[in-house]
Order: sequence, then structure tokens, then C-alpha cells
Amino acid sequence: MFAVAAFAADGDLQKARIGDLKLESGQVIRDCLIGYRTYGTLNTGKSNAILFPTWFGGRSESLKGLVGSNGVVNPAGLFVILVDALGDGVSSSPSNSKLQPRMNFPQFTIRDMVESQHRLLTQKLGIPHLRAVMGISMGGMQTFAWVTAYPDFMDKAIPIVGSPKLSSIDLLLWNAEKHAIEAGADWKHGNYQTPPVETMRAVEDIHEFALTTPAGRVKQTPAAGFDQFLTNSEAAMVKGFDANDWLRQLEAMIAQDAGPASAVKAKLLVVVSAQDHMVNPTSALAFAKQAHAETLVLDSDCGHLATGCESARLSAAVAQFLH
Repeated sequence: MFAVAAFAADGDLQKARIGDLKLESGQVIRDCLIGYRTYGTLNTGKSNAILFPTWFGGRSESLKGLVGSNGVVNPAGLFVILVDALGDGVSSSPSNSKLQPRMNFPQFTIRDMVESQHRLLTQKLGIPHLRAVMGISMGGMQTFAWVTAYPDFMDKAIPIVGSPKLSSIDLLLWNAEKHAIEAGADWKHGNYQTPPVETMRAVEDIHEFALTTPAGRVKQTPAAGFDQFLTNSEAAMVKGFDANDWLRQLEAMIAQDAGPASAVKAKLLVVVSAQDHMVNPTSALAFAKQAHAETLVLDSDCGHLATGCESARLSAAVAQFLH
């Protein structure tokens, strides 16, 4: 028997405890908690649910603006579930775990994120099948993992600027951020009493460097406004995300390996950004070819942020694919 779920008002944060979660490593996240938000109404056949996991460094709150008649996904006739990925400070994370705080929190993988979400859907929300899984960036990585881990669980999937397995240039970026955290004097091996501001300033500088293209950054940020841009971006990083959470999600992306495209049974739309300096499109396009998937190639100089710069094109493609 599936659980009977009572859903809150559209967009309200909800939390579900899914018990101890055994990880791919054999370690366990104790008393695992998953945050989520829902939009729309689950139909009687439970056949209209769409799962939308968070990107790296993001929370379900960050996705709310993408759901709506003018968003990436229109919830009309659908039941959209925004889910907080492990390590984002809402779902179980180094920053909020009382049983396994800070670096006592075990390393997890993208596949472990998927497993936590599968348990949420089946055991807590009573949803045995999805119309679709979709996600952006690390959410796209989770989408790739979903279609190989549970190939019969969804009809369609839309990984957006994600990757089934990171390329060498991606690994260089994410390891640079990881090393910056681990080398930070104020990080104190995760046992800081106040936020490691200097450490995370360095991480943010690396992150922003790859987020768009050189042409995009020059266009968006005049040299005369650079100091204010840098101050604002670094301040947002320090206030917005815990350093230990950032590190554990980094490690999950570095270890990403969704598995073979031959396992895919869902209809697949793979969206990439041709000029992406943060998640190189090569692996995603190769996976798409092997899976005989549809593709959408964004090509603005916004780089990884092309999903926003070309939002109208992306939303139209998603709506047509989900129809």
C-alpha cells in the first residue's frame, strides 16, 4: 500500500523523514530528511507528476520562479515536485545534521540523491511512476542518474546543462573549488565557528569565472562596475551556502557517473549550452546520441546561464516535449 500524502499549498516548503539512507559507499545518512515543494494537483491515476531536483548550491526556493505559465515548466494539468538535493542545507546536510554534523556527514553521490528522492516519492508521497524528471545543472546530473538507475520509473526526462559523467575540464573546475576550500585557513577542516569568509570568497571567484563566457562577462559587467560586481557576488556566496555543504555537493559532482545510455527507456530531451564553461556539453551530447535522444543546443555567450538568457526557447521546447 502506498502512503496517503497530504500536500500543502503550492510552493510551501514541506519536509519528509525517510529513515536511515544507505549510500553507495556503504555509509549511512542517519534519519535522512528531504525537503520539497509541490505545484498543481496529483491526478487520481498518479500519472501527472514531474520531479524537478535542485542545482548545485541551490534550494527548492530557487526553483520557484521557474514554475508557472511563463516558467520553464507550466504546472497546469501537472503535479510538479521541486526537491532539495542532499547537502543543500534544507535536506540532510553537514550544516543541519545533529547526528552527523560538519565533516562527520558522509560523502554522498548523485546516485544517492536519486535514491533519497525515489524513497520520498514511493514511500512518502505514494507516487509509483513519474511523467517526467527534469533538472538544471546538477539537477541535470541527477536526471541522467535517474534514467539509468530507475529506467522504468518515468516516461520522459529532460537533463538541462547537466552531464552524465564530467569531462576533464569540468573536473579541473570542480577540483579547483574543492582544493580552495580544503586549503582555506579559516575553513579549519570543517570545524569553523564562524563562516569561513575568506575561503568562500576564493571559491566564489573561481565559480563566477566559469559561470559565463568571457564575452558574456565583459558584456554584462563593465570594467568600471567590476568592484561592485565582485563584492556583491562574494557576499551572496558567504551568506547563501555553508562551506561544508558546498564541499559535499562538489564531491558528488566530481564522482558523477550515470552509467550506460543503453539502460535508458524513457523518452529523452537533452539540453546543452554550446559555450558552457561550467558543464562541458561533450558528455551529454554523446549520451544523447547513444540513447537516440532529442537534443536542444543553446548557443548564447551566456555560457552555463544560457538557460536564463534563452529562457523562451527553452520553455517552448520543454512544453512541446512534455505535451
